[in-house]
Amino acid sequence: MKWKAKMAAAFVGIALLAGAGGVFAGINLQEVPVSGDGVGFSSAETADVGIEKIEKVYELIQENYMEEIDEEKLINGALSGMVEELNDPHSVYMEEQSAEHFNQSLESSFEGIGAEVSMVDGVVTIVSPFRDSPAEKAGIQPNDRVLEVDGESTEGATLQETVAKIRGEKGTTVTLTIQRQGASTPFHVEVVRDEIPVETVYSKMFTEDGQKIGYIEITSFSEDTASEFEEQLKTLEEDGMEGLIIDVRGNPGGFLNSVEDIGDLVIPGGENIVQIQDPDGNVVQSVSTLKEKKPYPIVGVIDRGSVSASEILAAALKEAGNYDLVGETTYGKGTVQQALDLGDGSELKLSMFKWLTPDGHWINEEGVEPTVEVMQPDYFYSPVLSLEEEETLSEGSYGEQVAVAQNILEGLGYSPGQNEGLFDVQTRQAVEDFQAKTDGLAVTGAIDYETATSLNQALLDLIRSEENDRQLKEALNLIQEQLS
Repeated sequence: MKWKAKMAAAFVGIALLAGAGGVFAGINLQEVPVSGDGVGFSSAETADVGIEKIEKVYELIQENYMEEIDEEKLINGALSGMVEELNDPHSVYMEEQSAEHFNQSLESSFEGIGAEVSMVDGVVTIVSPFRDSPAEKAGIQPNDRVLEVDGESTEGATLQETVAKIRGEKGTTVTLTIQRQGASTPFHVEVVRDEIPVETVYSKMFTEDGQKIGYIEITSFSEDTASEFEEQLKTLEEDGMEGLIIDVRGNPGGFLNSVEDIGDLVIPGGENIVQIQDPDGNVVQSVSTLKEKKPYPIVGVIDRGSVSASEILAAALKEAGNYDLVGETTYGKGTVQQALDLGDGSELKLSMFKWLTPDGHWINEEGVEPTVEVMQPDYFYSPVLSLEEEETLSEGSYGEQVAVAQNILEGLGYSPGQNEGLFDVQTRQAVEDFQAKTDGLAVTGAIDYETATSLNQALLDLIRSEENDRQLKEALNLIQEQLS
């Protein structure tokens, strides 16, 4: 039978994934922390009984159900249900289309919104938007919960079904209804889909008081990330770099071998980069092969959006390299998945291992703590304004969106008042001041769709300015102190 052939298909391993989990919504797939190692049949005899029961139920439905059935959906539903019983959102059965989307995330570019998603407590949740992606530009943040896609509820939908709605052709628009942590009401975000280039390493040189400090940002760990990192590290060293900052903020993870290869470039030789533990408790250590410790100080930068493979690198910098980490405690995902080919285009991504830090810690649901904790300004964590084109906030308005506007205005340096959600005279004056200084806006003192869009863009520009990045500034200060 069709379902039986699919279930009996041979497994062929593709790649170990430390961070690339969940479901692809314009980038890699992403996992969330869970506990437990899954379940299975206790014996071959029990398995045979179970298979027979599955076949019997299938045949009964096929022969007797009162309405016409879609056999493919029935089979996929049975397979998905089996994996879902593991209670592990890292483990996912992907039918052919979902598997194709997943594999596209490994290519040089793809079309989507550029946001990592996963299923958390039954709700599709943003793990991290990619750098310069439409999702980031729209103000989407880690831990945003996606309640609706284009007005359709995501309740009861699988991760793959929701992702299929979010993905789409370049230039088209998708409207997400978002529930943000700390916000009492959901808001709408329009995102224009685009082609997302898979560039994972960015570098530059800072010159601080005559000292050259290299900076490398890793946005994810793809197949080419390690070679890109090595090339850009070499360029910085040839340019006279005296210290190095490695930034994995908002990095959702990726290939385990990529982070191991990068570890060989910066972690002192002979030290553990990561330890992998199998279900029987056996541990394999990945040991750095670096011949000589780097002659310059290194500082890592992390945040709550640093996940899995990025946490591996952060933990190695901290424990094996004895380097400082600046920022916030990371996400806390300590499992490794393997993508398994089922032979017909579909795939099973299955949690198969735990990863441990160089000192043997399992950071699942705990994260990697920074050595120097630095929080960003409050406006870094602000929701975006979400108004319909015909909607306007004006003096006398009250509610969550007014409070969001006040928070943004405060961050931009205006004085909107108490920020308690009441659009008062002081808020109107702040809006007028903003409109007067922004090209193309009429000075009305009210927030219409155009003003809201301008406020959101101004907030994004503020967040992306290095001058306002407290974590980066502290990392630069630490390097300078070690060089002095």
